Amino acid sequence: MKITLQESLLNKAKRAFSCRRVDINQAKMLIREPYQPQAGDVVLAKVQSIGQHRRIELANGRKSMLTVGDLVILAYGNRYAPDQFEGLVPKNLSACDMVAAGGIAADAVARKSTIDRATRIQPLGVLADSEGKVINLKRYRLAKPTATQNKVPVLVVAGTSMNAGKTFTAACLIRGLSAAGLQVGATKLTGTGAGGDFWAMLDAGAKQVLDFTDTGLASTYLCSKEQLLDTTEHLFQALVDDGVDIIVAEIADGVGQQETCELLTSSLLRSYASGIVFAAGDAMGGSAGYQWLSEQDLPVLAISGLMTTSPLAMRELSNLVPVPAVTANELCSPLDLGFILPEEILSASNQTDFETQPQPQTQPQLPPELLDSELLRRPRIEALKPAVLAHASPA
Repeated sequence: MKITLQESLLNKAKRAFSCRRVDINQAKMLIREPYQPQAGDVVLAKVQSIGQHRRIELANGRKSMLTVGDLVILAYGNRYAPDQFEGLVPKNLSACDMVAAGGIAADAVARKSTIDRATRIQPLGVLADSEGKVINLKRYRLAKPTATQNKVPVLVVAGTSMNAGKTFTAACLIRGLSAAGLQVGATKLTGTGAGGDFWAMLDAGAKQVLDFTDTGLASTYLCSKEQLLDTTEHLFQALVDDGVDIIVAEIADGVGQQETCELLTSSLLRSYASGIVFAAGDAMGGSAGYQWLSEQDLPVLAISGLMTTSPLAMRELSNLVPVPAVTANELCSPLDLGFILPEEILSASNQTDFETQPQPQTQPQLPPELLDSELLRRPRIEALKPAVLAHASPA
């Protein structure tokens, strides 16, 4: 059933980050039951009860407090988040859940036992244009670049799990590469539509930041492999067209997650990846990740993430893998990066000199353990440089 949409409802609604590319002015109608929503459909809903997500991340990045009765504009999508929810697109427009602060509507079918139940919403209808056509995120996806063979070096950040420190690792890499004079493009290839990672990469100094939502996906959970590969190439080529010198690409969750595994084992990613920086929570996780990635013929340059807040964990890792554990401070430092990165990246820009560029004036807030670990820095990495470069070089 289709009804005319009252403009006053749209004006009151809080539009989520996941819908930031949507031209809300095109919404003229609401589609109600019977209708089976599809991933990416944009829905107007009313908050029924407050649960885990007490705020919604707006299109501009601000986190707005939610109260019962608030109107919100979300996108239907699936979610995979071991530390929060598994969410699936509902079969109808009955009450469901807001499973991500970035604005994902789904049925929460599983949750971590330590978190609250999901914030509950009642859909008022799926947005449609004046012709009654459903408004889906795909309508507003970034135009595909003209086919080109141009490539730039790509540093991929993967990790053991959600909250292993992948985004912080990526942000520090962006900061260090930017401080060395490179124009850095950043992207999140997989995950759930939310702005935290997006804004962190932008704040770190990236020239341009894009993610899978820019290609019309609310999330990548349960996407086909073809969709994943198409999205990955779309994002890489869009950043190349923007004139960046290098790309830092984060892949969500752990290597055992379905879409993450499919992407990391693809020939497409191997053809783009100049190196992998792996984020781990402990030494054994770092070692297992290194071994698995090496089996996929992916060049692991270093291990980072939460593990590097512990000098002892870094010492344990040094007994298990031939690549260094690299702290956040080291990733932020052009001088330290000069000992880690392969020549392909060091020569990405004629104006770049990793040996002479000064340290960035501003650094992200770091745990005291890192600030006190200067003795672990350049001498350790310099000594490991021959082994790192040998490992990263093709056979």
